[in-house]
Amino acid sequence: MGEYTLLTEEGRAKRAEFQTVHGTIQTPVFMNVGTVAAIKGAVSTEDLEQIGTQVQLSNTYHLHVRPGDEVVKQMGGLHQFMSWKKPILTDSGGFQVFSLSTLRKIKEEGVTFRSHIDGRKIFMGPEESMQIQSNLASTIAMAFDECPSSVAEKSYVQHSVDRTTRWLERCRVKMQELNSREDTINRQQMLFGINQGAVYADIRIDHARRISEMELDGYAVGGLAVGETHEEMYHILDETVPNLPRNKPTYLMGVGTPANILEAVDRGVDFFDCVYPSRNGRHGHVYTNGGKLNLLNAKFELDQRPIDEHCGCPVCRRGYSRGYIRHLLKAKEMLGLRFCVIHNLYYYNNLMQEIRDALDAGNFAAYKRMRLDGYLAGE
Repeated sequence: MGEYTLLTEEGRAKRAEFQTVHGTIQTPVFMNVGTVAAIKGAVSTEDLEQIGTQVQLSNTYHLHVRPGDEVVKQMGGLHQFMSWKKPILTDSGGFQVFSLSTLRKIKEEGVTFRSHIDGRKIFMGPEESMQIQSNLASTIAMAFDECPSSVAEKSYVQHSVDRTTRWLERCRVKMQELNSREDTINRQQMLFGINQGAVYADIRIDHARRISEMELDGYAVGGLAVGETHEEMYHILDETVPNLPRNKPTYLMGVGTPANILEAVDRGVDFFDCVYPSRNGRHGHVYTNGGKLNLLNAKFELDQRPIDEHCGCPVCRRGYSRGYIRHLLKAKEMLGLRFCVIHNLYYYNNLMQEIRDALDAGNFAAYKRMRLDGYLAGE
């Protein structure tokens, strides 16, 4: 498993298929973020199937804290636990090393956390992260890494990246061992390594070359969209992605806006995840081809149109009006949040389908220009 087949290329942009034990992923792909094995906003797996979701992403640290990865294993793994048959990617807990910076201590062995729920001490290193992800039985496991701040000093970033490389080798050894065990639920679990290096192109390039030699199932670019400018992010992608294997999936972690995705596809990225569509939806912010709308604005009070008249999502197809959805949001009715989240996730998944279609047709450059012009016009 883990066979990655390039179907077509346009410049550096790639259109591919990635075979997994839980089905074939068509790339470029957006992965919906279900941190605790659910998409925030009361979105079910039936909803996700209806809106074209290919891959769900869940969080190793959060599921380890609650309900506990041993519980998920006893329930048959994440797929059975959440009634989802398609691929699942689990992130390693490494990003929590960054986001919970006031609650952690990093050493060579791994990281000691304080749980954000009850304050209890948790230790996680490469071996623990792999064990937890094996218990979760995801399709793709992410290597345990440190995500240094984009404004960290260069000497610290270099030291951190060197340690992340040593951790990656430990992850690889541990996963091989876990996949050989009889009691492992998914013995074909795959491992993606993560490139780090903040905004230092030379560190990024050197790290990309070092981890490429490890012959992993896929490679991610981490530590972007954490405070640097879009221009800095695109520059790092320009420098880094050509030094990762072109015959393996490339995953840009935690990015981003529709415009970010179009720019990154153009630079050779084919996996994406981001909380924007669900988080923005819960605040009444919805995506359209003409830009983002804030449905809480008074101007939508008597608007009888759907969120987007050209949208094929269940909410727009049914004809629920902007005015009605605004009322639900104002009334703090969960249905309003649900409608906005479903619409936004459909928008992102449909954007990826349109990108794939444009690459298949050989006109991605024109498609990208049209979309970006539309977003600019709507601002």
